[in-house]
Amino acid sequence: MSVQMNQATATLPQVDAGASPRFASGDVVAPHGLTTIRSERIRVPDSNRLTHLQFRRYAGSPICNLHLRSVARRYDEIVAAGICEIAVFHSSVRDMLPHQGELPFAVVSDPERTLYAEFGVESSMRAVLHPRAMGAPLHPAAWSAVVRSIRAGGSPFPTRGDSVLGLPADFLIAADGTVRAVKYGRHASDHWSVDELLRLAGSSARHRAVAPGAPHAPVTPPAGARRGGRSGTGS
Repeated sequence: MSVQMNQATATLPQVDAGASPRFASGDVVAPHGLTTIRSERIRVPDSNRLTHLQFRRYAGSPICNLHLRSVARRYDEIVAAGICEIAVFHSSVRDMLPHQGELPFAVVSDPERTLYAEFGVESSMRAVLHPRAMGAPLHPAAWSAVVRSIRAGGSPFPTRGDSVLGLPADFLIAADGTVRAVKYGRHASDHWSVDELLRLAGSSARHRAVAPGAPHAPVTPPAGARRGGRSGTGS
């Protein structure tokens, strides 16, 4: 993963000493240049549309893969609503490709959890102990996604230091970097549905101007771009 940030354009979230930083509506996200698991270059935020940046857990998570299949099924609606969809996992590219390699939107590997730390996305026992989280992997559709991934060479279990304790998070970010809406999940299955995402995008429409373009806007970071604010890493 490659991250480029411009400190001058970021309004960093206010936190108490020792607490994890969390963004709120109205905060501004610094520009990032990222590389997807398919080696595509993308920008966060997208320069013409809203960006839905969602943080997932480990690559083989049945909960995450069931959710992303629901996003993929309605991806045309998401694009039509002027939303650039991006999902982040704290797994390696190698682990992610069998599970997320065929998704129609951008997926980013962040095994060092650089973006997770920057956006205040945490881990907790609540991720797996909440009743809804405990029941979600038993859904027949979840295991259909698991079987599909296993056939592609993946595993439904955490590997290489991954953990089941990650919590999800959703951010809706305007083209100027302003956070329009945010959700920090309380458990592994606590995330925006597609219906919620589309509703939030509709309520934010008066704040943005949508221009037509490809789902993944390419970005070439300027030569000598300065790293500022929280530092990024490459993988």
